Amino acid sequence: MSIPEDFLKQLEQYSELSHREKEVFLEIFGLSKSRVNVAQELNISESNLSTCLTGIYKKFCITGNGPVKESRLREYLSKRYSQQKPSGDLTTDDVSDSIDTLVEEIRKEIKPYIKEKCGTMRVLDMPKPIELTGKQGIYTNVNILEAITGRRRLKVAELMQGCDHDNFERLGLSRVKQKRVSGLEVVQRYSKLMVLGKPGAGKTTFLKYLAMQCIEGRYQANRVPLFITLKDFAEAPKKPDIFKFIVQLLSSPGVTHASAAVEKLLKQGKAFVLLDGLDEVREEDTKRVLRQIREFSDLFHTNQFVITCRIAAKEYTYESFTEVEMADFDEKQIAIFAQNWFQLTDPVKAERFIQKLKENKSIQELATSPLLLTLLCWVFGDSGDFPANRSELYQEGLDVLLKKWDAKRNIEREQVYKNLSLQRKEDLLSQIGLTTFEQKDYFFKQKTAEAYIADFIRNLRNADTDPEVLKLDSEAVLKSIEAQHGLLVERAKGIYSFSHLTFHEFFAAREIVANSAWESLVEHITEIRWREVFLLAVGMMRKADDLLVLIKSKIDLLIAFDDKLQNLLQTVYNKALSVKYNHKGAVVRAFYLEHALFFSYSVLLDSCNELATALGFNIEVDPEIDFDDKLTDALEVVNSDPLECLSYALSLNLNLEPEFKKSLQNLKKQIPFCDNPEKWIKREDKTIDEWLNTLRILIIKYRKIGYQEQLNDEQTELIWNYYNINLLLLDCLNSDCYVSCEVRQKIENSLFLPIKVKL
Repeated sequence: MSIPEDFLKQLEQYSELSHREKEVFLEIFGLSKSRVNVAQELNISESNLSTCLTGIYKKFCITGNGPVKESRLREYLSKRYSQQKPSGDLTTDDVSDSIDTLVEEIRKEIKPYIKEKCGTMRVLDMPKPIELTGKQGIYTNVNILEAITGRRRLKVAELMQGCDHDNFERLGLSRVKQKRVSGLEVVQRYSKLMVLGKPGAGKTTFLKYLAMQCIEGRYQANRVPLFITLKDFAEAPKKPDIFKFIVQLLSSPGVTHASAAVEKLLKQGKAFVLLDGLDEVREEDTKRVLRQIREFSDLFHTNQFVITCRIAAKEYTYESFTEVEMADFDEKQIAIFAQNWFQLTDPVKAERFIQKLKENKSIQELATSPLLLTLLCWVFGDSGDFPANRSELYQEGLDVLLKKWDAKRNIEREQVYKNLSLQRKEDLLSQIGLTTFEQKDYFFKQKTAEAYIADFIRNLRNADTDPEVLKLDSEAVLKSIEAQHGLLVERAKGIYSFSHLTFHEFFAAREIVANSAWESLVEHITEIRWREVFLLAVGMMRKADDLLVLIKSKIDLLIAFDDKLQNLLQTVYNKALSVKYNHKGAVVRAFYLEHALFFSYSVLLDSCNELATALGFNIEVDPEIDFDDKLTDALEVVNSDPLECLSYALSLNLNLEPEFKKSLQNLKKQIPFCDNPEKWIKREDKTIDEWLNTLRILIIKYRKIGYQEQLNDEQTELIWNYYNINLLLLDCLNSDCYVSCEVRQKIENSLFLPIKVKL
């Protein structure tokens, strides 16, 4: 039987053949010529002809020996051609009317099935499914990257462009520079689409959304959505091909004459074929499933296809499919998802959730992953807040990625590193995490990562230490970590990073705690980028006494030998002793230290009361401190109303020296535009400077806050570090860490004291 050349050239496998293989293929299987004739006409030897045929059989996945393979390929081609040929003598109008009626009937029959399978989602430990679409649905529109992130040919320096190694910007919310396109827009643009994405990126949810949009008539209303979970297809009894599997699916909802209906539907290009989870297919089924998809999409190429797969999970590429990548959520999408999630139970909680995320950049970064965002909403919904111990929250997120996500869906993946238990996987990631974090390698080359992995697995029991085997194993392990858990991600060709800086910090802290490397950790106490590592470490420790005492000692030594800074602490100490207060002494010292730094040395602080607030400061309790706070606020004319500040301070009616009180009243009168202080503040003459200088001198003279000595650059940096490390120490104490009462009390009592008055 001869098969038309045009048909053979449309086959996807044809494009994979070499030029010589194409010639042989068309002569033998198109024109049915003998091998001898083909060899003569193409002027090639029989040996070369056999080599070409071997390549052809391989491309078509034909197995067997000798003539068997040729007959099998002929049978395969004849079957596909017969399925392609139109049947009957219907006119174009008849066919059009007939197919439209069929589509309408099938859509009606399968709508309940599609709504049941695709209208809800259930993840993690949810007791019941939640609606995906509709008024109560949580679906959030996704964005697509049309260039696969891991295939960009960029260098580490280019990825780090605009970043500071010492104060690194978190990945996720703003690091992706390429254009993001609406998911629906991309599906409309391409008839054959392969959607890649990290674990938990929302691939299945997106495919379910497409099915629901189609069956509800909002998208592809003239087609029938066919949602197929590839894992179910691969493991179906008797291993049917995709055509038969679809027939079985449509038979259940009650489609009459399902086989004939499906054939007609597919031949007329009226199916919207959604193939979910190529990465979830077992290794032993992969080759068969890949071949089936290729043959099916090639045979029925006039239909629309969308396949989902994890990045790095399958190396196979379909020539006729366009590959795109699911983008992380941005801040707007995170907010919409949260509002959708909490809309029924507690709409106000959504606003609190969003606000809490903004206050905590580490947690906000995790929210860029739809799966982890779902976890965060779930956790927040129980208590209205995130756990005080962030290490426990991050561990829960890691558990989801490392074990629960696949286990909940009964997915068994190839265990390239099956000898690694969950504990050992975390140990490996911890070693990589700390080593790269210490070296400021937020991005690291693939070879570097593989070297770390090889170094780890060579020490495991029964490990093969042959260098070549280790190299191959380390490559496989790296790809498995990316595909199965998504914790290491290829950011550009051959360049990796942790999926989130939060997890990078977590694993670095875990390694430090595992080795009790406190001295090594404290060496980084002045580096802002290590702040989260400290907070995570104290949260992981069974008892944090040793680390906290070490931090306190480091703080004291930092400025112990600088006389001017010791004098500053002495001034603060003396001032605290001179006022009446109801707080602990450390709270008052913190208050006056912060005001001295701002007042005398123009050290830029986010808040003048951050240290004091961390110690439980309540300004309304102590009128004297309240008075001093308002006076120093009046100096910050850009962000405060000096008239209002002075008026409030004088209204406290403290027992002030008459001359001091009179001077303050005179300063108050000098503000000319009482109805609009901003006009006075914006004047560009010397009046403002003189007014501020007068107030500053009065505060120094009568309230003993600050003095006029200047600090050099080195001293300014020292006191800035002193301030920040104390703030870190207080944040550690206020976290959900375990520390003995004795150590906590000793640390708090000795805060902000000069060396000579240590308790």
